[in-house]
Formats: sequence, structure tokens, C-alpha cells
Amino acid sequence: MKTTDTLLILSFSRLEQDARLRRQIALFADRYRVVTAGWGPPVQGAERHVELPVPVSAGWRRRVRFYVEAVLLRLRAYRLLYWTQPAVRTARRVVRRERPDRVLVNDIETLPLALGLAPGASVHADLHEFYPGLHDDNPRWVRVRKPYLEWLIRRYAPRAGSLTTVGASVADAYRPFGLDLEVVTNSPSFVAMEPTPVGDPIRIVHPGASLRSRRLENMVVAVATSAADVRLTLFLTGNDPAYVAELRALAEGLGDRVRVEDAVPHDELLALVNTYDVGIHVLPPTVTNNALALPNKFFDYVQARVGVVVGPSPAMARLVREHGLGAVTDGFDVDAIRAVVDALTPERVAGWKSAADAAAQELSAEAQLPVWVSAVERLRPARRSGD
Repeated sequence: MKTTDTLLILSFSRLEQDARLRRQIALFADRYRVVTAGWGPPVQGAERHVELPVPVSAGWRRRVRFYVEAVLLRLRAYRLLYWTQPAVRTARRVVRRERPDRVLVNDIETLPLALGLAPGASVHADLHEFYPGLHDDNPRWVRVRKPYLEWLIRRYAPRAGSLTTVGASVADAYRPFGLDLEVVTNSPSFVAMEPTPVGDPIRIVHPGASLRSRRLENMVVAVATSAADVRLTLFLTGNDPAYVAELRALAEGLGDRVRVEDAVPHDELLALVNTYDVGIHVLPPTVTNNALALPNKFFDYVQARVGVVVGPSPAMARLVREHGLGAVTDGFDVDAIRAVVDALTPERVAGWKSAADAAAQELSAEAQLPVWVSAVERLRPARRSGD
């Protein structure tokens, strides 16, 4: 039943490009008067949208800000650094007149802003990642930027009325900060879909970002040189066009077993993946967040009713083994991936696809979303809190 309480959903992102945000908006639209605040246009479900100015990403202002931030980071002037960030400063100006009863913020950098709009007991923070582990493969980042993110967490996260994150491994990583986070995975909604017959050759798919840290070339080489009769198609976003071009050239040089295609719209992804047999995501732990990852892609594979091949990343490996969804490689290198690909057979893959079908309901968004519903219901509405 819908209440008269206003729920502000706040994010420094484009709402239409963020599946997790869209899921939040749809979930709460029937329960509260939802107001969204983010970059870009509104999405369906909100009663009102506050469009936040997009920070300048180039030009002299950005260059000046870069040097200012470098100085503030070295001085550990973290409070000044946060409140003078262009994204924060302009958002603060735009939302300062909002008087929400409850606030749901996404990511740590929106939390201090939200705590200026409502008491902590009225704020829920959804921390999508383990922020001190974002780029901890970079010694300079660890030395300069990581302490700032740890400061944000220690200073502001304990003040939120409740906290969630995307996986149990990430929640465990936050425990040394004295935080107890509930988990809402990045599962899509349940889709009534049937597994397709296993192809000949076996069809493997990997949709995702073109990030060098993911070492996608290992999967390309492993499939191209496998003894099994398999084909791999990668549908990659344009994060790094030069890297995509390198992967295409590598695939072409190894024969016709691997194709590199442009990404498809997310709304078309499940239907596309359903035409394949196995989804693969072997993610090297080049940074802590990769090691902790339990990404959208994993759950997309399950809803699309395909088998799943992952590396020995604990969160993904646990679910693969628990539900019999596929195989876990012994490592992240070419040889480890190829060993699993070599062992693929139509009968084995058909069993994985059936297991995905059996697990699709349990691993869907519908099984996860009650955690958010309960957390936001427990918040103390700001206008009655007396804080």
C-alpha cells in the first residue's frame, strides 16, 4: 500500500543506464512518493525528477580541479575536498530545498549529501562496491586516494540508518570498519524463458565492458586454441576502443572461432544470451573489487538459462557449485580456462542449462528485493523523527 511519505533516491549516475537504480525506482514507486535525483533524464516510476548537473570532464576547469584535488589529498583536507567537488557542490545547490521523509542513496559519495537533507535514521545507503578496493593495484592510488575513501566510510557510513551492498564478500570486506551490511545482489527480474538445445558447435558468450584489467584476451586465446568444438562471441562496450580493436585483431589472427561484436542494449541482452549455451566470465583479481565480484552478468546468465563458466572468484564460484550451474576454472590464465573449455560436451552443457532453469527463480531479483523493502520501511521518517 502506498504511503504519503516521500522517498528520495539519489545517485551520481545516469538513472536510465543503471539497472540497479531502475530496479529501486520500480520497487518503491508503489510504496512511496518517489523523487529521483541523478544525471540525465527521468525514468518511469518516479513522481518527480531532479536533474543534477553533469560535472565537467574536460577543459581548463577540470585541469584546475585535478591540481586542487591533488593538493587537498596530500594535505588530507578531506572534508574540504568532498564539499568542493563539482558534482557535490552543484548537486547540493539543486537539492537543498528537498525535504524527503526517507532517502535511499547509491554509493558512498552521495551519503554525506543525503545526511545534510535528512537525519541518519532516515537514510539508507546502498554501497555498490568495496570502495577502498577500487584501484588498489595502483600504488599511487593506494597511497593518495584510498585513505580519503576510507575516511568517507568511517565518518559517514555508521550514521546511515541501514546499509546494503551487492554481495556477501563485499559485506565481509566492510566488517573491519564496524559495519554490518545486508545483501541485495544484482539479479535481474525472473524471466519465463526456456533453455535452448545445445548447439553444434557449443556456443559460448561474454557480454561486458572492454576493460584491460579483465584480461579478456585470455578467454579469446583459450577458446581459439581449445581441442573442443566451440565458438566464442564477445559483445563489448566501447570503454576502450583501442583494446576492442586489439581483441578483434587477436581473434582474427587465431582463426574463425572467436568473434568480437559491439554491445547490445541491455533490454535485448537476455534474449540474445539465451541463444547461446555457456556464459563465461573469468575475472582476474587484479584489484580487490574484482576478487569480490558478483556481477550482473552472472545472474543474467542464469536468467538466460545458459551454463556458467567462471574463475575461482569466491562469490561466483560458490553459487556455481551450490546450484550446479557450470564449471569453475583452477586459475585465471589461458591454460586454466582452456582446460575447462576442452572438457565441454553437449551432455554436460545441457545439464548446466537445466540447472540454471531450476535456479532462476531463487536467483532472481524477486528473491532479493524484500531486503530493500524491509530496510527502507525500518527507517524513521524525517518529518516525524524530531532529530
